[in-house]
Amino acid sequence: MVKRGISSGTIHKIPSDLEKAVVSLPKVKTLWEDITPLARNEWICWVISGKKAETRNIRIQKALSKMKGGMRRPCCWAGCPHRA
Repeated sequence: MVKRGISSGTIHKIPSDLEKAVVSLPKVKTLWEDITPLARNEWICWVISGKKAETRNIRIQKALSKMKGGMRRPCCWAGCPHRA
């Protein structure tokens, strides 16, 4: 069976808008698959915790920019409140 899509986080599944953005940039997709599931979870939670669609879209663009630069986790954020 061929794997479709990309990996998710430990708690959160990657939403389709973030997945589409990540796979559109090969460098970001490579980093995404290289980081830990917990790190992916942090990116996902940071993006989906934005209440407005505008905020979410801004966070997706910031995430792509930061991951293009090699950042493996979102900085200046307390982290996913959903993890145990």
